[in-house]
Amino acid sequence: MSQLQILTLTCEDSPGIVAAVATELAVLGANLAESSHTSNRFFMRLAVEGDDSLSIASIERALKGAIDRFGLCVHTVAARRRPKIIIMVSKFDHAMLHLLYQIKVGWLNADVVAIVSNHEDSRGVAEREGLAYHYCPVCKDNKTEQEQRLLGLVHETGADLVILARYMQVLSDDLSTRLFGKMINIHHSFLPFFKGAKPYHQAYERGVKLIGATAHYVTPDLDEGPIRDQETERVTHAMSAEDFVATGATSKAGSLHGPSSCIWRGGIMLNGNKAIVFSA
Repeated sequence: MSQLQILTLTCEDSPGIVAAVATELAVLGANLAESSHTSNRFFMRLAVEGDDSLSIASIERALKGAIDRFGLCVHTVAARRRPKIIIMVSKFDHAMLHLLYQIKVGWLNADVVAIVSNHEDSRGVAEREGLAYHYCPVCKDNKTEQEQRLLGLVHETGADLVILARYMQVLSDDLSTRLFGKMINIHHSFLPFFKGAKPYHQAYERGVKLIGATAHYVTPDLDEGPIRDQETERVTHAMSAEDFVATGATSKAGSLHGPSSCIWRGGIMLNGNKAIVFSA
């Protein structure tokens, strides 16, 4: 049976990296089904195809010389593996429902291992879908305890990604740091310009022509993590402030699909404050 493995590689850029990696994989009898890279600091994504003997271990053994020579950081994952995600939601469930639908119809290849919420509103949806629902109400006195509970759930389920699908709680710096690279949030694209309450109403009053949403990695700097994806929608003066809110909700749901589908197929690599995004 043909095996497909996804490799991501990064190191300081220098001549000969691509040639060295390609040569070692050719000796292994592997075919490069996909290849893309970017310069400055070297980032590369490869889809490598071979027979039953092609494994993560065999690839890493074959590339040891290149790893040692160039200081390569290499991560390999089987393409057919279904990643695991935890969805966190508060009361507004449109982004969560969008993700569940994408998975249900096969457009998003993933398994939801848990839904976590600080409200009970989405329990019925979780039960209908046969998903574990964890009610974790948060207040000033139990925030640390509930965040430890989330970390335990991530470890217990082996979750690859935590998605804040309209989860309306500010996370601690400690949790944001510990889950860096594994947690995605969405916000309206007006940040930082339209801050505070009712940003869409502020945008309506200013007569903006484009609204949208941004999907970004969670960091201790609120809403300032590396940006993974953005969605925009055109709006007009004929629309109401409530129409702006509805359009923004659609954009927020859509902005989650791209990062969710790419992250576990090696489509995203972090470089400081930037996310390097390859088609995956």
